[in-house]
Amino acid sequence: MTEILPFRGIIYDTGRVDGEDVAAPPYDVITPEMKEELYAKSPYNIVRIDFGKDLPGDGESENRYTRAAGYLEEWLEAGILKETERPAFYLYEVTYRLGGEEKVMRGIFGRVRITELCDGVYPHEATHSKPKADRLNLMHHCRANLSPIFSIYSSPRRGYIGLFERYLSAHPYMAATDPSGAAHRMWIIDRPDDVRAIEEELRGSPIYIADGHHRYETALAYRKEMEAGNPAHTGSEPYNYVLMYLVNIADGGLTVLPTHRLVRELAGDGEGAAEVLKPLEQYFEVRPVDAGREITAEIAGHEHALGVALRGEERHHILLYRGGDLADVPEPLRGLDVTLLHELIFRKLYNVQGVDYEMDPRVCLSRLKDGSHQAAFFLNPTRVEDVERVARACLRMPPKSTYFFPKILTGFVINRLQ
Repeated sequence: MTEILPFRGIIYDTGRVDGEDVAAPPYDVITPEMKEELYAKSPYNIVRIDFGKDLPGDGESENRYTRAAGYLEEWLEAGILKETERPAFYLYEVTYRLGGEEKVMRGIFGRVRITELCDGVYPHEATHSKPKADRLNLMHHCRANLSPIFSIYSSPRRGYIGLFERYLSAHPYMAATDPSGAAHRMWIIDRPDDVRAIEEELRGSPIYIADGHHRYETALAYRKEMEAGNPAHTGSEPYNYVLMYLVNIADGGLTVLPTHRLVRELAGDGEGAAEVLKPLEQYFEVRPVDAGREITAEIAGHEHALGVALRGEERHHILLYRGGDLADVPEPLRGLDVTLLHELIFRKLYNVQGVDYEMDPRVCLSRLKDGSHQAAFFLNPTRVEDVERVARACLRMPPKSTYFFPKILTGFVINRLQ
């Protein structure tokens, strides 16, 4: 059974700094140019701790991880950061626009007991080792969860609505705007009755990791290290918990965007579109569309449809799946478009060895024009209910099968592990 608790978070003193100056996007979407901009915003921007610069002369005793730990302690001593007086949950709201429509996503920051995956906390995507090593180094030095794991759960009861509305009517404790223009706001919920009500609402709810698989697996590894080195381990130590942002699927504020695929070499150079696409005809209806039409709009609304564009070709194509040759794939994965692409097209039909990822369809098409890639494949968004089904079966989608939007900013609250 999952355990979701309030905690005494580390927060900025907003009487001394402005949230606009100190919050930052998640580390894994920060470009080098964005990092420079965040450094210039404030000497107290959270990026200096969560994703600091590598500097000339760095070594074992001085590096971005040691500097991160130093900043954390210095800012606490100076009062730039402070610990909340009482254990609390932290209501976090994001207002954003998508396709001309305004949407609102609400959830809470809490600390969640770390379990083995699929024991109350469920992943849905495969991970890579390099990001986990980076996050573990940072955790060793700072002994804190700096970036929250974005997770979802399903509770039709929605018993917290009145409670949330009461806090939302007040001025937020901290606010910031992200690079996409979305407005992020946070309120501290620390009244004992309200805290108990949220604990009761969340108790035992299965949790599905939406964004932050690397961070969860890092927290699990860290907990095991700490437990092994602590003969007096009881299970109640702070390192047994991890910071999560929890959103109820039933609230409807979530958005999942697709991440499209770019392939440097799909088939031999010199072959025309007909020859390149011919293997697909075993399993798909291959339907040409004019290149002037938006390919993502052409596949929208179709069940099991992919788009494909080829370098040097004036027409694009829609692939409509007819079925077949996925009997070796577990059922919850078998019905996903991303599985059709990776398992059937990339692995079985073309033996693709390397894939690049891109959110913007226009950038994908530009990569074909500049000659860096031979093919671009376009996907519809993965549905939230499919994420839940795959996760509950303890299966993994290919990397970057989902892009939950908007991203949660770092710097609103930190969970200490000591």
